[in-house]
Amino acid sequence: MAVPTTHLSAFQAYTETTRQLLGAQRSFQTENPLHEIEWNAPFELHPPTPTTKAILLVHGLGDSPWSFTDVAHRLAEQGYVVRTLLLPGHGTQPADLIGIRLEDWQQLVREQISLLQRDFPDVWLGGFSTGANLVLEYALDDPQIQGLVLFSPALRSNELFDWATPWLVHIKPWLLSPERHPLQSPLRYHIVPTNGLAQFYRSSVAVRKSLKGRTFDRPTVIVLAQHDSVVDVRYVRNIFERHFTHASSRLIWYGSPPPRSTSSARVLVRTDVLPQERISQFSHMGILFSPQNPLYGRDGSERICFNGQTDEDTARCQAGDPVWYSDWDYREPGKIHARLTFNPYFDWQSQIIQEVLAVASD
Repeated sequence: MAVPTTHLSAFQAYTETTRQLLGAQRSFQTENPLHEIEWNAPFELHPPTPTTKAILLVHGLGDSPWSFTDVAHRLAEQGYVVRTLLLPGHGTQPADLIGIRLEDWQQLVREQISLLQRDFPDVWLGGFSTGANLVLEYALDDPQIQGLVLFSPALRSNELFDWATPWLVHIKPWLLSPERHPLQSPLRYHIVPTNGLAQFYRSSVAVRKSLKGRTFDRPTVIVLAQHDSVVDVRYVRNIFERHFTHASSRLIWYGSPPPRSTSSARVLVRTDVLPQERISQFSHMGILFSPQNPLYGRDGSERICFNGQTDEDTARCQAGDPVWYSDWDYREPGKIHARLTFNPYFDWQSQIIQEVLAVASD
């Protein structure tokens, strides 16, 4: 029986309403609907002792609040109340993104930040991909935000023709056929309708417009993988150097060392080629998860074989053959590549985030 929303806090009422929506509209992928609702619903974590510090984490296109399960628990251990949200059109079925507008996402983000600021004096924001666009655009105009944690921020896409997606919405509702490709997993959407891509593009345009001619002089961590198949990471790296001016801000770069620049001391580099882990390159999403994650970790139960491989290699991956790990559509003779869904440097990354966020508390 649902708890009457009149007896709940505003955030608890939001989470309960969202859970009811998931129960009624989700296309369940397993025989355990309760687990799927848990994975896709907004959540709140509290640290062991009372605190004035809180952070809102916003997921990316096609994802769910569960994207932050490991990041959120680590932040809570470090003394932050952590909240997440579920962007409209997500968590149920990909077709529900048809008709959703960027403004729907922006409104929910504003509402949840307002709730958090009502309850806590010291508020940070974090986001992944599209979610990073949303929180950065907001924070630029709200000086009360203490700082940011941006994972794979999608300030500009790698796709040359992303500008066309708002026009294609009316001509081709799906760029990838939902009849020929897996639509979703218990945790996320695998493909989205054209309108989802169009709103993703609009979010990148909106945040670039907000950044133009401005700087963000509050502590920020940006995490990027050099071989990200979604994000123009070199563009984002240049944005970090020019627009994120706080001395304690850090760019974590997984890949080959980038060219030296005036911001080199603020750029922390780790290789993304780890043969001992069967990792050929890091992925857009893998930076978020601990190697111990029960679903996405080294021994996780959720292997993403839909990764741009041949049908034969995809079938072998699904059959449990040994695999290497990469981002989308990486191929190498003699190797099957599943998506990399964990970050071997997760503990180190969490320590860097803690150090940068602590600067704003001093």
